[in-house]
Amino acid sequence: MSWDPKTYLSFANERTRPAAELLARIYCEHPKRVADLGCGPGNSTALLVARWPEASVEGVDPSAEMLAEARKSNSRAQWTMADVATWTPNAPCDVVFSNAAFQWLENHASLLPRLLSNVAPGGSVAFQVPRNFDAPSHALMRKVAADGPWAPRMKSVRQIGVLSPEVYFDLLAPHATALDIWETTYLHVLEGEDPVYRWVSSTGLRPFAEALAGEERDAFLETYRARLREAYPRRTDGKTLFPFRRLFVVARV
Repeated sequence: MSWDPKTYLSFANERTRPAAELLARIYCEHPKRVADLGCGPGNSTALLVARWPEASVEGVDPSAEMLAEARKSNSRAQWTMADVATWTPNAPCDVVFSNAAFQWLENHASLLPRLLSNVAPGGSVAFQVPRNFDAPSHALMRKVAADGPWAPRMKSVRQIGVLSPEVYFDLLAPHATALDIWETTYLHVLEGEDPVYRWVSSTGLRPFAEALAGEERDAFLETYRARLREAYPRRTDGKTLFPFRRLFVVARV
């Protein structure tokens, strides 16, 4: 699947804020090795470099487009193109960090214990994932995909791998000395035409759009965009409110 870093970063402040709030809950004074899994264009990696200037920081992502954008930042991080689902560090990390990437991966029940096994004693695995898949922005995406003539090509476009907070607790508790799990719903105040469509077009909508081509793709996107306008109406002040729930986990070894 291809990615568009510039569209993604058009909401850079909103996308980076959860990374900063996750980072604030990691208690690790002097880590030697830090990894940012699913680093994208490097906006979250920059926070890690600033927090731990003496650490070796590695940004890992499977997208060449995203890593090309990350390299433009001239950050002192090392950039690695790799599948996050199978990535393994050369030596134990003190912090394994991930901001809005694990929702693209399946089988968290095996992924997370494996990552914890690659963390040095006293270190942490910390991640944040969206948990708004029942919100109109995502529910309508699936509904429009299932209802149109394009439905046969959309049957298995994307599976949702995000679990509930309670399941993450049960999954991680046997492997961690301490767990910090919480959820936050952000009320994003967006500007311009079709802002929710622009938001999802750089993330969750991409596998749906890439499953189609030509006029069929255009028809699907326009139908979905029209439904979004109904679900997230533009206010008289020109702004659009977009509630967005996210789940945060910090597991300390």
